[in-house]
Amino acid sequence: MTQVEEVKILTRMLPILASTIIMNTCLAQLQTFSVQQGNVMNLKLGSFTVPPPSIPVIPLLFMCILIPLYEFFFVPFARKITHHPSGVTPLQRVGVGLVLSFISMAVAGIVEVKRRDQGLKDPSRPISLFWLSFQYAIFGVADMFTLVGLLEFFYREAPETMKSLSTSFTYLSMSLGYFLSTIFVDVINAVTKRITPSKQGWLHGLDFNHNNLNLFYWFLAILSCLNFFNYLYWASWYKYKDEDSNSKVNLNALKSAEEKKQDEEEKKDGKVKAKESSQTSEANTEGPSSSDETDDGRNSREWKHR
Repeated sequence: MTQVEEVKILTRMLPILASTIIMNTCLAQLQTFSVQQGNVMNLKLGSFTVPPPSIPVIPLLFMCILIPLYEFFFVPFARKITHHPSGVTPLQRVGVGLVLSFISMAVAGIVEVKRRDQGLKDPSRPISLFWLSFQYAIFGVADMFTLVGLLEFFYREAPETMKSLSTSFTYLSMSLGYFLSTIFVDVINAVTKRITPSKQGWLHGLDFNHNNLNLFYWFLAILSCLNFFNYLYWASWYKYKDEDSNSKVNLNALKSAEEKKQDEEEKKDGKVKAKESSQTSEANTEGPSSSDETDDGRNSREWKHR
């Protein structure tokens, strides 16, 4: 029975896990195509030249700054409003992260349009690498909410014997997202190669000024939006383990209270019957003893008289 209950818990958690795969697909695209975008952008930040492969460090820097702010300022503020120990529930955190990932991909598409237009207009004066920080900043916040929410959700809801293992579910979602990213690139290139007039896919070649990376970003944004509505369905369907256990505890408490009440009534009836039986036995015992004393006294008087 314990193993069956654990399987049920894991089965309920799988849709939540699957709903975060698309977000990790978006993360994979930002960490690959953004590096290639950086190669054709102005890498100067003042007197410092930023290496393009170090661009994915930007969301990590945002997370290092935002996580303490979230923990020390946002959580106490939200706790006063929601009266929840964590400020918001784990599923609400994941939902916020999915919304921000959709916004990040939409911003990435807009920035790519600006970069490509400037590259076609004047290749010698590309836009600054600073423009990529907008999409990375938004996605850094999204990753913070989703990562923290998933870790708390899996550790809290997993069976007792799988709590340590449950923390790896987040990285399972990440690995599936990266794998799905490769599939998307191959499939979209194969499909768009047949329908575009140039007979080249959206992501064909290394010249980003002549492909349609912005359309691919907007495709991921639309997919992330649809995935969010799918997540809303599963999140509203899911019931926390504490809620189920509380309902069971309440039922057990009611049953135990009724049983206790019945036991008390039975004990009370038993005491009354025992008291009545004891009084009856005492009366039967005292009757013969008094008569015996009377007979003994009468016999002794007769003997003396004689």
